[in-house]
Amino acid sequence: MTAAEVREEAVYWLALRMTPGLGTRKSVQLLNAIGSPRSIFEASRSTLTAAGIPSSVAQSIASGCAFDDAVTQQSKLKAAGAELVPIHDDRYPARLREIYDPPPMLFARGRVELLSTLMLGVVGTRRPTAYGTAASARLSQDLATAGLTIASGMARGIDTAAHKAVLESGGNTVAVFGCGVDMIYPAENRKLSEQIADKGLLLSEFPMGAPPYPQNFPVRNRIISGMSCGVLIIEGAEYSGSAITARLALKQDREVFAVPGNITSKASWGPNLLIKQGAKLVQDWNDVFVDLPAEDRRQLAALCKQRMPDMAAQESLEFEPPREEMKQLLALIPRDNPTSLDALVEASGQSAAEALASLFEMEMSGMIRQLPGKQFVRSW
Repeated sequence: MTAAEVREEAVYWLALRMTPGLGTRKSVQLLNAIGSPRSIFEASRSTLTAAGIPSSVAQSIASGCAFDDAVTQQSKLKAAGAELVPIHDDRYPARLREIYDPPPMLFARGRVELLSTLMLGVVGTRRPTAYGTAASARLSQDLATAGLTIASGMARGIDTAAHKAVLESGGNTVAVFGCGVDMIYPAENRKLSEQIADKGLLLSEFPMGAPPYPQNFPVRNRIISGMSCGVLIIEGAEYSGSAITARLALKQDREVFAVPGNITSKASWGPNLLIKQGAKLVQDWNDVFVDLPAEDRRQLAALCKQRMPDMAAQESLEFEPPREEMKQLLALIPRDNPTSLDALVEASGQSAAEALASLFEMEMSGMIRQLPGKQFVRSW
């Protein structure tokens, strides 16, 4: 197919997406019954209604009223450097194609080849504790190093921590939007979205320019779980968005994993309840790995084997062991409760200057993280 033919075919797909009243399920129903979008727009009204489409929607299709919007969408795709990935495209995620209501097309910006990799969804609350943020970063980084592509929603909190940790480790990550891939939500993640577009993939079923309406986000969650081999839940209330994603994953026959949390924290109610109901309790990346299907484990093992020389070289580097004063401070810093500089100075008996020097060194080595207000928490 020539470039001109590809562009023309894309216009038909976009017109299908922009037709008023034609939702996801009806679009897929038409594609299964009639074939390509071109065939749908060339079909008679009687053929369309015979395929189960309401007469008013059949009239909209027959009138071709969506083609102006489709041409506009094509221009916006080009301006944003994005691509259209229809459900018939070989690059479309195989697992996503199998769910009950797969999106007929995806809008992708970045490394589209990541759609064919083995993915794991990582989701959680927008208001995490220090423990939840650390768990998201550590587990996402370790799972990405093991060869999984981490899929999340680029929301505040757990999602953001997961994406950032994967990017910092050089792993693969996919952010699924509840708006167009040319929109930024939340606004503070503008820099992160550009980094993902460069090194990972931004993905959405919503057309270019679509605003981030609240009702879009539960809908997009089925894509995160649908294209993944499982989902990992890290903090969230009993009826939170992450709990919705877990329920969707179960309906789609995906594995559900959860990180246990403090029983007195509302942020832990969701994952703790999931564990009580049978979700796999996760303490480290291997807890996820051993519960994946055998074929997925073989695929990850092959990826790790390819990277073994680099990993061996990294492990052979000699690291200077922590000094005694650093060990003393580290013992005073818990993983789930930020500790102030003043409290550390008082408990350790060190001067503020000595403590700050050791804390800075530990932060640079990744042992601890500094939070606003000179509060410190152990990384893991």
